[in-house]
Amino acid sequence: MLNEQTILNKVKTSPGYPSKERFFKGPVAVIECPEEIPCNPCEEACPFGAIKVGEPITNLPMLIEDKCIGCGKCIANCPGLAIFLVNLNYSKDEATISIPYEFIPLPDVGEEVDVLNREGKFVCKGKVIKVNKGEDHTWVITVSIPKEFFEVARNIKPLK
Repeated sequence: MLNEQTILNKVKTSPGYPSKERFFKGPVAVIECPEEIPCNPCEEACPFGAIKVGEPITNLPMLIEDKCIGCGKCIANCPGLAIFLVNLNYSKDEATISIPYEFIPLPDVGEEVDVLNREGKFVCKGKVIKVNKGEDHTWVITVSIPKEFFEVARNIKPLK
């Protein structure tokens, strides 16, 4: 089994992962699509043309950083739940991460939640700051987290 650092290193080399400089310019989509499969809903969902799959349709999605304004419309449109929105400018000590969420019950705004990494392991506590209805039964949950976890925080523990 791969460890978190190995997974992160692989993710950082994908065409959908923003540069370090782009993270500091405001909210940005992070596309962690690992499979070359025929899929492009993210490309079609972006009203700014910031995601490119192109031809063939099996290409990994590429983030065009200077076009991404961090609107998050791509998050709920990804059938693989592989797109997140990171905002490192939320506050001095905290970042936000917006994640696709398909569990019930939904967390409430203000609720403290357990934040998980890509393997489903606990990373830190977070606070729900927004719950948005997305497309096709996928909700988008925005959680504030300590900034140092922005590259590893990718989900929240489902509520009971």
